[in-house]
Amino acid sequence: MEHLPNGLTLELPQGSFPLSTDSMVLAHFTSLPRNAKVLDLGAGAGTLGLLLCAKDPNCQVTGLEITPEAHEAALDNIARNGLAARLISICSDVRRVPSEFAPGSFHCCISNPPYFSGGPASQATPLARREDCCTPQDLMKSAAWALRYGGDFCLVHKPEKLAQLIACAAPYKLEAKRLSLIRHKEGGPITLILLQLRKGGKPGLIMEEHCLFDTHGNPTDYYREVYHI
Repeated sequence: MEHLPNGLTLELPQGSFPLSTDSMVLAHFTSLPRNAKVLDLGAGAGTLGLLLCAKDPNCQVTGLEITPEAHEAALDNIARNGLAARLISICSDVRRVPSEFAPGSFHCCISNPPYFSGGPASQATPLARREDCCTPQDLMKSAAWALRYGGDFCLVHKPEKLAQLIACAAPYKLEAKRLSLIRHKEGGPITLILLQLRKGGKPGLIMEEHCLFDTHGNPTDYYREVYHI
């Protein structure tokens, strides 16, 4: 069991990915408006929803998860933490967002999406990490439908996907507004990107860079903020 800020806990299904840096940095990166309604695209066992509920006591998060086992784990996490009034898990496909919700139902969307391309060669990779049912275009289309005008879509991904993500977002009027480059160690390669896209946003991108550990392997101030140390 993982212990999260403000006394919340996270239980993950056997064989699933542990609580990752991806989710921690994304939750830290995401800024929510007051009383935000948030949609988590590909929510798994509810990790991001729990982190956002711990961060903001007034937000409400709805998670969409295609895998029944992860959805059931999310329901258990919601019940154990007493968050039924603020956190919802729906077992559904990200591509079904237009049939699940009215357009403009959410202030914010978030996603820690699959990183690996789909296809026969990827079948050994768990579905949660494959793009078979959740391509970048699927994500952008669903986020654009769900978001109110001026709402933000925040996601974490691999740096080599940046150009594709921005290109896929453009037809859906999602404008890149903030980009955070994450290095595991100072002087090392960029290992993750955090991207904030705004529905109907004007051009103008703010860039920032962070390291998790310094050259001696010690946690940075950024790491301590992310992990609430």
